[in-house]
Amino acid sequence: MLLSKKLLILLFALLILSPVFCQNEFVYDAKAKRNPFIPLVTPEGRLLKLDKNDAASSGGLAIEGIIYDKFGRSFAIVNTAVVGIGDSVGDYRVLRILENKVIFIKDGEPLEVELTKEEIK
Repeated sequence: MLLSKKLLILLFALLILSPVFCQNEFVYDAKAKRNPFIPLVTPEGRLLKLDKNDAASSGGLAIEGIIYDKFGRSFAIVNTAVVGIGDSVGDYRVLRILENKVIFIKDGEPLEVELTKEEIK
């Protein structure tokens, strides 16, 4: 009788837990965004750049965010650095910061780099 009771409890537990063991493998859908399970730092300690923006068309400049104030001083986050008007990023100098883009200048030629729509909040 004791053996049948233990067997009944074991079968009941297996019945309850069987869906847990029968699940399909989970596949993460990043929906065109960065997969949060990929580390941002390599084992050697280098920071990975995972932007999906075409850096070549924007001179290697990636606009990550803009703090815009039409009456005060505006800032932008460019290539992980906070910059203001007149600051340099590589060979470029920040000429203007607008609500949705930053205008740089290099060798007298302006370059406009816009925030992508998914970055605008």
